[in-house]
Amino acid sequence: MPKPLNDVVQTAAKWVLQQLSACITPDSTETSIARRATQLLNEAGYPDTWYYDCPAFVLLGSRSLLSVSGRDYRPAQESVGTHNLITVDLSPRSGSHWGDCARSFYMEEGVCRAVPIGVEFGRGHATEHALHDSMRLFVRPETTFNALYEFANDLIETACFENLDFAGNVGHSICAQRDQRLYIEAGNHRRLEEVACFTFEPHIREQGGRWGYKHENIYFFDDQGEACAL
Repeated sequence: MPKPLNDVVQTAAKWVLQQLSACITPDSTETSIARRATQLLNEAGYPDTWYYDCPAFVLLGSRSLLSVSGRDYRPAQESVGTHNLITVDLSPRSGSHWGDCARSFYMEEGVCRAVPIGVEFGRGHATEHALHDSMRLFVRPETTFNALYEFANDLIETACFENLDFAGNVGHSICAQRDQRLYIEAGNHRRLEEVACFTFEPHIREQGGRWGYKHENIYFFDDQGEACAL
């Protein structure tokens, strides 16, 4: 099975996120980071977004715990400082093809990193990647959205983390219209194979912790029925 056509847009989103870590300084704010990410998307040839009017959804510090729709999002002016966590979620669009990619960045002693070197951020970063690895081993084309929802939330709880999404969702289908998305949520017994591709994007924090971690990829099933990231 060929990769979905969303692959080109998603590749651009990943490229922007790779460039962005070098742009984040202690003086950066949600506003300046969102502005720079949007500029990079424009330079890559993707000026449009499918997510309301929010091509770059940036949260940092205590706001990294927020679960809020892009419809209501307004970037804040608080500076990153020398020790902080920043999450960036990009949603570029080219015609009916979407990208949807989120990463966490770690400001440690004034240096922004995609992979933390300190203990404080290390467990959250590792848990996000472990969730994605476990999801890929668990899902098959016949897996339902509900089954993946239950599996992911059980893993999050077992790891002593909390799901910060206000509905407990951990992703959604990728489609042509925003209001057509199918969510990885309780009670959705549609099968993953019914959609071309889907996101997996657990938004988590350690139980009682102060930081909200995000890591999001788009996945599709190959000819062997295995989940592959775009």
